[in-house]
Amino acid sequence: MRLRTLRSIIVFAAAAILAASSALAAEFGPAKGALVIVGGAMKDPAILKKFFELAGGVDQPIVVIPTAGGGEKYDQSYAGLKMFRDAGATKLTVLHTYDRKVADTEEFVKPLREARAVFFEGGRQWRLADSYLGTLTQKELFALLDRGGVIGGSSAGATIQGDYLVRGDTKTADIMMGDHEQGLAFLKKVAIDQHILKRNRQFDLVALIDKHPDLLGIGLDEDTAIVVQGDEFEVLGRSYVAIFDNQRMIPPAGKFYFLTSGDRYNIKTRQAVRPGARGGSPIDRVKDGKWVK
Repeated sequence: MRLRTLRSIIVFAAAAILAASSALAAEFGPAKGALVIVGGAMKDPAILKKFFELAGGVDQPIVVIPTAGGGEKYDQSYAGLKMFRDAGATKLTVLHTYDRKVADTEEFVKPLREARAVFFEGGRQWRLADSYLGTLTQKELFALLDRGGVIGGSSAGATIQGDYLVRGDTKTADIMMGDHEQGLAFLKKVAIDQHILKRNRQFDLVALIDKHPDLLGIGLDEDTAIVVQGDEFEVLGRSYVAIFDNQRMIPPAGKFYFLTSGDRYNIKTRQAVRPGARGGSPIDRVKDGKWVK
């Protein structure tokens, strides 16, 4: 019995070391810290629970950025804080500006240097790019990840975390490749769409990856998230995530496949794993776009 216990400890320790090594060698996701990327309409309490868990608890300092919403003014009375307070958060700070010069100041980024987590609210993602791309704010967001923090976001707050900014056109959200094409790139070589099934958008990323075959397209439905650590993510929530991958097409004509809660995906190898029912072992995998055993 003791030998079996010792073996279990060794296995778990080896797995932890391997995961840490994989994260440090990350090419696409954060080498440290985590991303919680949500497809909108975040109602499943498990998503916010995971966000707080990665942040170190509900008592940690959390910054909420509502800039994508386009409101005239955002301050500590922002109604969007209610969701976080209802979940138990006690140290919340609203951070907002439309002025890039302000976003580039030491005073503005001070809350980010004290934070353990940041959450981007929904709206139009180009507003976030206009306000923070290439500023000291963006630099401090990467610094937060480097010290093991977590960045989350829903809807527009999901898309901004990708490298390529889909639906970034200032005229309409229906244009996939518009006048803003650069995201904050917490997740490199990736384009992120949201609300895909609820708004019948499941085919919209196809044209993008046809034009930019080096990109990985990730489409998230509402109330569904991916939790990214290093080059891997796990699906969490009540609906589906679609993978658009020119390297692994589904014959004869399909250009995406779906993942659901509990499924894992390696961005570097472009490989999906569906844990099996027995002991959670990865018995099902996607090969050439199809689930196989």
